[in-house]
Amino acid sequence: MIYHMTINGRARRAASVFEVANPAGGIVGEAPAATLDDLNDAVEAASDAFVSWSRRPDSELREACEAVTQKIGEHAEELAQIITLEQGKPLNGLGSRWEMAGAEAWAAHTSGLSLPVKTLQDDNEGRVELHRKPIGVAGSITPWNFPVLIAVWHILPALRTGNTIVIKPSPYTPLATLRLVEIMNEVLPAGVVNAISGEDATFNLGAAISEHPGVRKIVFTGSCATGEKIMASAATTMKRLTLELGGNDAGVVLPDVDPAAIAEGLFWGAFINNGQTCAAMKRLYVHEDVHDEVCAALVDFARTIPMGNGLDENSVLGPVQNRAQFDKVKRLVDDARQRGRVLLGGEPGNGLFFPPTIVAELDNGDPLVDEEQFGPALPVIRYRDLDEAIAAANDSKNGLGGSVWTSDIERGRAIARDMQCGSVWVNKHGAIQPNAPFGGVKSSGLGVEFGEEGLAEYTDMQVVFS
Repeated sequence: MIYHMTINGRARRAASVFEVANPAGGIVGEAPAATLDDLNDAVEAASDAFVSWSRRPDSELREACEAVTQKIGEHAEELAQIITLEQGKPLNGLGSRWEMAGAEAWAAHTSGLSLPVKTLQDDNEGRVELHRKPIGVAGSITPWNFPVLIAVWHILPALRTGNTIVIKPSPYTPLATLRLVEIMNEVLPAGVVNAISGEDATFNLGAAISEHPGVRKIVFTGSCATGEKIMASAATTMKRLTLELGGNDAGVVLPDVDPAAIAEGLFWGAFINNGQTCAAMKRLYVHEDVHDEVCAALVDFARTIPMGNGLDENSVLGPVQNRAQFDKVKRLVDDARQRGRVLLGGEPGNGLFFPPTIVAELDNGDPLVDEEQFGPALPVIRYRDLDEAIAAANDSKNGLGGSVWTSDIERGRAIARDMQCGSVWVNKHGAIQPNAPFGGVKSSGLGVEFGEEGLAEYTDMQVVFS
């Protein structure tokens, strides 16, 4: 099947296309390879639409976002099927249907947010108001791990605040996003949301968007290395930036836990979406008093999780999404096997299937601990002193998320404040929600998403004195 770009409310073919592979095997379809002319047309359409869209009353913007939310719900199963085909994740479990439920919930919550005018002063010396104004055309660059959910995270706040947008999905998973934007355009004015796709090897569309003088803001979810390039290229036009970059999230398990009670939470904290999640737990520090019991409980739970083709209704985990990521995970696990003790997995299956892998007796300095694996492999590090464990958890250039596991919730909250990351969970990991800001510190990003704070990222402040 051939998919199309959407520019100015109309489907557009491209001069050339590229194949999109199913990680479980075979080809899903063909995606358009945009040119610079296509990008220029998309930005021009968004710029033209911004003139009237940005002037709409707040109530109309909310109604439009609610209409988009309804469309997402109506097409949830169709989009879930496409996600599974191109991304690999199963339809069930924490897979494509779960992603679509999250997309609809996020869209609904974002639709109900607002940034009303704030009165800073109103007295005999005058009135001072703080207004939040839309920025203009936003450029969205999304990754391959959650192709619809992250697109919704980027698009809905832009719409809700009166901006227009040009979105470029990952060349690994462009199809669901292209279809999503087609659906949105059934209820939106032409040019408000535009979608283009491309194969980076032939034309670096992402770089062209981040450099484009007509784009006033970039919102990007992806690797630290790409985020650095975007930040540099955006500097010449002083674009506003929201960058949600890589993470190497640490979990810290205290000696007072019940290993059996936390095993399921630890597993899904690390292996959600096969570990291909920015805020997945990627390092686990366990106190020596419960280390062996926690490892045993985690392995026992992991053995119960079926892996297979995502279209199989019984599958709960699928393949790694692409060969480059698979090779990275394999390299790190092969190295870890020489340094530590593989408790589960470690040997790749057929194609891009890689079983959940747990490796004990590693430490900071080992590649599987220090590098973001972004895949189904979890290093477990034994510790004796809590302060040293916190220091080891913080010894990373990243700072996206972290977690503390304990039977003493108040103590867990206190320890959480010592962790150098944007979000910390107690007795769970990665449980982001639409009413709580989410973003990283250190090299894990700039700005936040979600909630009123995330909405404000799509606005400029204007102070009116009268």
